[in-house]
Amino acid sequence: MTLSDSLHSTEFLKKEAYFLEHGKLCVKIGKMERGVLRGLVYDNDGNELTTHFYQEGEMVVGSFMPNTKMTMSIQAMEDCQISIANYAEVMSYVNKDKQITEIITREFQKLNHQLQSRLVSLLNLTSLEKYKRFLKDYPGLLNRIPHYYIANYLGITPTQLSRARKQFSQQM
Repeated sequence: MTLSDSLHSTEFLKKEAYFLEHGKLCVKIGKMERGVLRGLVYDNDGNELTTHFYQEGEMVVGSFMPNTKMTMSIQAMEDCQISIANYAEVMSYVNKDKQITEIITREFQKLNHQLQSRLVSLLNLTSLEKYKRFLKDYPGLLNRIPHYYIANYLGITPTQLSRARKQFSQQM
């Protein structure tokens, strides 16, 4: 057993339960074993805005710093199984344990890339282009989550999503 194996345990979440919640301390980090989670924030009018989806094999983290207050929530979209660890404890091994350092670095780089890609998408792409990027970034999620969450994530209406899906299928 490696050090990284000894740091984690398994958490099971029922659909709609929260892995991390807005305003609470970010004390755990996870890796998705089974299921789908979504990151969400609330706008000034109290509307939910989907910021991210987490699927099997991905790291789940609500902040780049442990023990800081969450500015978002992470909610189960399906029943989930997540390998979890104490975030501060894991980070204490960064630069001390090569395997943990490599995992954290790789996963943070991946999250950073996803965030930048999403920002560019929201600001610059058409509904069809956003939909195509979603399919590339989240293969296999289309039929696992309600389409209104996908539209919300893309910053478009469900009607616009429906049109984009129709355009996409006509191009195939």
